[in-house]
Amino acid sequence: MNYLAHLHLGGPSREDRLGSLYGDFVKGSADAWPTGIAAGIRLHRRIDIYTDDHPLVIRAKTRLPAARRRVAGLLVDVFFDHCLARLWHDYAEQPLPGFVADCYQTLLDEPELPPRLARIAPLMARQDWLGSYTDFAVLERVVEGMARRLSRPELLAGAFAELDAAYDGLLQDFRDFYPQLQAFAAAERAARGSS
Repeated sequence: MNYLAHLHLGGPSREDRLGSLYGDFVKGSADAWPTGIAAGIRLHRRIDIYTDDHPLVIRAKTRLPAARRRVAGLLVDVFFDHCLARLWHDYAEQPLPGFVADCYQTLLDEPELPPRLARIAPLMARQDWLGSYTDFAVLERVVEGMARRLSRPELLAGAFAELDAAYDGLLQDFRDFYPQLQAFAAAERAARGSS
């Protein structure tokens, strides 16, 4: 899953939100971070493992051409964030604009973000990366940005058109998968709270 889903699944506290994002920006042991943030990083990593191995996500990846095999996971992640943003009202009580504004404020108020996150957090807030995912056309720019960061950008050439062609099937995959992922994340947070 991508940023929006991790923030949604990670929990409502400041530390939950920071840890939910740090999972993409820090390497190694989570123990170097404060307890709550470390728990969020570990949850992020468990969500990634659960997602990558889930049969519904594997099904979603097979909707893309075989030539996309190496990047199918990236594409499904960003597509599923689009689905979550588009269908937010089905999965969350707080309206999306308020949720993303709260997340941006948490990031902007944090004085010591991991370096790469510190560089992109102001841009993320200014350009409303999380809220803009409601518009499918935004994914074209997202895919282009991902391609620029790859050593082999040609792996993503034409990928947006393929997401568009597979849209309905991928949307159904998301609808089938996300409630299961929510239940998994809730159980992980509950287990953390009881330990």
